[in-house]
Amino acid sequence: MLLQTKLERFIERLRKAQSIPLRLRLWNGREFELSPSPTVTLSVPSPSAIRYLLMPTLDRLGEGYVEGHLDLEGPIRDIIRAGEFLSRHGPEPRRTATFWRRLKGHSKALDADAIQYHYDVSNDFYSLWLDRNMVYSCGYFRTGAEDIHTAQEQKLDHICRKLMLRPGERFLDIGCGWGGLIRWAAKHYGVHATGITLSKNQHEYGKARIDAEGLGDRCELRLMDYRDVPGEGTFDKIASIGMFEHVGLTNLPTYFGAIFRLLKDGGLVMNHGITSVDVENRWVGLGAGEFIDRYVFPHGELPHLHLVVKEMASQNLEVTDVESLRPHYAQTLWHWATRLEQNRVQAQALAGRRRYRIWQLYLAGCAYGFEHGWMSIHQVLAAKTPRSGRSVMPWSREYLYSADKAFPGAAEVGSP
Repeated sequence: MLLQTKLERFIERLRKAQSIPLRLRLWNGREFELSPSPTVTLSVPSPSAIRYLLMPTLDRLGEGYVEGHLDLEGPIRDIIRAGEFLSRHGPEPRRTATFWRRLKGHSKALDADAIQYHYDVSNDFYSLWLDRNMVYSCGYFRTGAEDIHTAQEQKLDHICRKLMLRPGERFLDIGCGWGGLIRWAAKHYGVHATGITLSKNQHEYGKARIDAEGLGDRCELRLMDYRDVPGEGTFDKIASIGMFEHVGLTNLPTYFGAIFRLLKDGGLVMNHGITSVDVENRWVGLGAGEFIDRYVFPHGELPHLHLVVKEMASQNLEVTDVESLRPHYAQTLWHWATRLEQNRVQAQALAGRRRYRIWQLYLAGCAYGFEHGWMSIHQVLAAKTPRSGRSVMPWSREYLYSADKAFPGAAEVGSP
């Protein structure tokens, strides 16, 4: 009875704060509507589940839903908005309502475990909501009206153009996922592409796609940690797309140092990754960071853009271009969240209800977070400047946006 009384007081506070399209339904049949026309129903099936509402951080609410102690019905956008509202109007001060940061160790074994936890769910599960090239990173929209397949192919091409890939060059993709970028670069830009991943499922799938598309002579996929890639000055161009969030703040010198070692003089590197909006490199507040760390990306950390640029410069990589894609990632994530919802039955059959609920909240929650500026994402292009000091970049960026794909010194390569 005491918990129920606290809950009713909390509900009265919410009603006074503002109208939110939320209905609370208790185990005893009582209902509380926080607006005239609620679109979201949050069901509390037992008295013990009240605890999730009395300290309603996004982490606590997410835990209650994922573990089956709470149920949610309604449009996913409204569900996420209701979760933010509850988290901001909780009745008790909470440490987790502020930004947080935990410096973590990043051994090779720990990183491999984290990657396999996230990516080795099921290739079929990911194929339900990713695009036809299985690209699991921010798309690139020219108008905002593109479907996910077009946006991802535009992104792959945008990266290749920024790197000014030329036929015959040696290209490395660190954290290559299912191999979409290396296949695109080999087919359309004629490079010899190597991709590395720590995910066994991605490695198996990527190799099969390479063989099926007849790219075995131009693409290689390795199951390997970035710290173990051998050689010095081995690659003309390097990309790392949506991977360095797993590196760890204390390991950024090692990470960019490995890139410097592997890149030839005059070579270019594109680092594309999620960044913190907090200049102290603290992660998302309201409990969102804790939820992601616990359920989605174990041991992940987000650096602010200034730290990315500093650490690249510390490893003698000259930053030449920075582009924010924050609105693009919000759009990408809403595409993914919608496609996952549309394939709900199949997704639960492949990954189970618990895993489905994790990804349902994660994708929609991140879409909402990028929309509202809780985090950002940047493409940072840098060069290993030759000893002569001569710039390797063109005088302008016209080559990026011209009608054709050509840039100074490049030759168009068609698909095989």
